[in-house]
Amino acid sequence: MKFLAVHPSPLMYTKIYLRLEPLGLELVAQAVRQEGHEVRILDLQVEDHKAYLACLNSWKPDVVAFSCNYLANVPEIVDLAKLTKATRSNTFVFVGGHSASFVAREFLEHAEGAIDCVVKGEGEVSVPILLTAVEHDRKAITKVPGVVTLDGEGPAAQFVESLDNLRPARDLLRHRRKYFIGVLDPCASIEFARGCPWDCSFCSAWTFYGRSYRMVSPEKAVDELAQVQEPGIFLVDDVAFIQAKQGLEIGEAIARRGIKKQYYLETRGDVLLRNKEVFKFWKTIGLQYMFIGVEAIDEEGLRMHRKRISLGKNFEALEFARSLGITVAINLIADPDWDRKRFEVIRQWCLEIPEIVNISVNTPYPGTESWHTETREFQTRDYRLFDIQHAVLPTRLPLPEFYDELVRTQQVLNKKHLGWAALKSTAGLAAGHLLRGQTNFVKMLWKFNSVYNPKLQMADHQRPVSYEMRLPPPAQECMNAKSLYILPPKGRQGRAIDDSTEQFVETTRMGSSL
Repeated sequence: MKFLAVHPSPLMYTKIYLRLEPLGLELVAQAVRQEGHEVRILDLQVEDHKAYLACLNSWKPDVVAFSCNYLANVPEIVDLAKLTKATRSNTFVFVGGHSASFVAREFLEHAEGAIDCVVKGEGEVSVPILLTAVEHDRKAITKVPGVVTLDGEGPAAQFVESLDNLRPARDLLRHRRKYFIGVLDPCASIEFARGCPWDCSFCSAWTFYGRSYRMVSPEKAVDELAQVQEPGIFLVDDVAFIQAKQGLEIGEAIARRGIKKQYYLETRGDVLLRNKEVFKFWKTIGLQYMFIGVEAIDEEGLRMHRKRISLGKNFEALEFARSLGITVAINLIADPDWDRKRFEVIRQWCLEIPEIVNISVNTPYPGTESWHTETREFQTRDYRLFDIQHAVLPTRLPLPEFYDELVRTQQVLNKKHLGWAALKSTAGLAAGHLLRGQTNFVKMLWKFNSVYNPKLQMADHQRPVSYEMRLPPPAQECMNAKSLYILPPKGRQGRAIDDSTEQFVETTRMGSSL
């Protein structure tokens, strides 16, 4: 069969700071291709809806799969599914991905028959099985693990047997040079581990994977890395190098193979301090950029997001990263309850430190504990506003003033790290990109004011809403995390870490003993 995998359009922050290759779709595409199907990938981050419609009419796919990792893309995907069915009524349409797994029933209801099913969990397992059912007996799709239809659900979603068996179909992307993150332009993505053993209240990575944590072998990691053509690599792991042994083994294998890349990764401050020797070594083989989710600069804020790491440890981690010469980006979560004084404190702090600071808005999502425990009343049911750049909870300040303060604070990043200031410090790097025909990074430097604009954000709240999301039942003081899991929890045996690391995780998380 002809199988078309589609990634939706970019969100607000991805229009400036990064555009990552759709690695999840590439992995599913390869799993499907290995079963003998003809496969294409269309990424609407770099192409448009006209290109999608043209592919639909000319190539005539039998199956169209939409990836929905972000809640804000739900309306676009529903509209494209309806367009697909109106154009080719016999085409089988389904949706998978992180956010889709948590709102599967709502997706189907919004689509009114245009989406045949939603696949929850890891698509590399379920999608090849689903395509067999579609080809031979469409009534049998409800027997596929993780499948949800309007008529019923299949068995529970299943884990990939081994991450070492997965390979991404990187060759199917038509515009590989369009992907970047910051100065890494172009940049490919790679996965060394999947899942997260912690349980932060604002995050759904751990609920999706049932608090499991699996790693690829060093051999597989390096073999795949050696085949990547891009000079920049973004490590997509939710928390890089939790297990020090794996980090060192992969790093040493990279050094032996003589692979020369520049790396950008995400980790926690306490992991960085615990595994200093790993990050020191990675600095010698190309680690240049690191993202650390600090979330708050006071203990009260850390407790709010249930991060059991002291403020002192976070600041110590920043100092250590500086000592290595690694460029660090951090994220702070702005709560809608912030007043002008709070924003001013944050602005002054951002000016005092050398790190790149990103400000996002506290946004409870389906699949997170905060979605069920938040006592404040949601002010919108528009999926498009659930993008961590809009306020969906009531603000202490009038909403226009909240956005004014938010953007003023975000402009600290703009003044320090974008525009002429950034160009002066990266002139040689920028020139090199331009000589190679790479314009993503240079264009990024001047996009801020055209994207981050309080008037535009206010206007977003006034748009007609075609699809309203289902809000959670009345807030609960605490949640049974197992009720949120997409993939069934395996307990301790589902976390491929040694006992010392397991103990470290247990002492630095704040949830129950699930």
